[in-house]
Amino acid sequence: MTVKLHTLANGMRVVTEHMPGLESAALGVWVMAGGRHETPAQNGVAHFLEHMAFKGTTSRSALDIAEAIEDVGGYINAYTSREMTAYYARILAEDVDLAMDVIADILLNPVFDPAEIEVERGVILQEIGQALDTPDDVVFDWLQEQAYPDQPLGRPILGPAERVRRFTRDDLAGFVGQHYNPGQMILSAAGAVDHDALVRAAEERFGHLAAQPVSVVSPARFSGGEYRVEKELEQAHFALALEGPDYRDPGVYAAQIFATALGGGMSSRLFQEVREKRGLCYTIFAQAGSFSDSGLLTIYAGTSAEQIGELAALTIDELKRAAEDMSEAELARARAQMKAGLLMGLESPNARAERIARMVAIWGRVPPISETVQRLDAVGLPDMKDFAAKLADSGRAALALYGPVADAPALDELQKRLVA
Repeated sequence: MTVKLHTLANGMRVVTEHMPGLESAALGVWVMAGGRHETPAQNGVAHFLEHMAFKGTTSRSALDIAEAIEDVGGYINAYTSREMTAYYARILAEDVDLAMDVIADILLNPVFDPAEIEVERGVILQEIGQALDTPDDVVFDWLQEQAYPDQPLGRPILGPAERVRRFTRDDLAGFVGQHYNPGQMILSAAGAVDHDALVRAAEERFGHLAAQPVSVVSPARFSGGEYRVEKELEQAHFALALEGPDYRDPGVYAAQIFATALGGGMSSRLFQEVREKRGLCYTIFAQAGSFSDSGLLTIYAGTSAEQIGELAALTIDELKRAAEDMSEAELARARAQMKAGLLMGLESPNARAERIARMVAIWGRVPPISETVQRLDAVGLPDMKDFAAKLADSGRAALALYGPVADAPALDELQKRLVA
């Protein structure tokens, strides 16, 4: 595997990873502009823009865009996160330039036709409605809001329906003008790709863009709080978050391994104690997620109204106990899961293209896989226990509850149990 990185004169970066033996490639542009780049009045506009990308350009209709890629057997898609928006395609090697042309076209020449805006507005409102009808989706939006209240990082990516109903063409074009500048764009490709050819293609299609200052976001401040919605559902949904390290914090590797040991698989502590031994739930897991300046350790479970109190207390107890008696065997198992997941996940061009784009966004370079593996290997038991102890000692958490949760313990009860 060969990773190459080049920066155009206007600040746009081109990163590629050639994967020998492949006949296909993944290619896309990752724009460092997502939900946290929005003002309160713009909440949801980054996601709206993602939808409008495929609704027509000055030279292609929505159908033309779809047919251009699908006529050669490829596919094209996009997603919005809190810190990025990505537009990408998977194609055969001989169609890389075609994919490049289509993606450049939708980014640089959108028409934002008012009729199409209205059509897509309806689609997004349906998407919001679907999310609100999916308890184990919406509870994470509420949890994020409690972790980062009154901050861009805490707002839902889809935005509130009332805001989405009011977005205009000017709102969409305005966000593009603010944030879709070359210094915030990364062209990333992996698989059967030629780096020099892609650099030339990027120069041709994006080189004319003027350099602009990179957008600065307000720093994230983990606060914590509780939000509960009582509703007659079959299950009570429980989501808890504590502050974790950001992407660049060396402690991020300990956090990821700890989350895996705590609730990352069937052998994890939470799965064994809460589900296997006591039968308190069907689903329970823990995960560590990071942003550029903060992070979260999140635990989720779905249980019955009668058992949510016991489940919540046991979850806190397992968090505390992990700081005291995490074993070498648990560390080794969690580390092996992390390494296998990393390496298995990078056997596709899509995963490789996404990884190198994210690495460039975070570090300005692409660390070799071996470096990441070494950092995981370097995490020792003291690191794990120290991370767990800091979580327990912090006494700050965010809690979201949904369903028959009248008897669920309050956040202050759980926080007192955490530091006791």
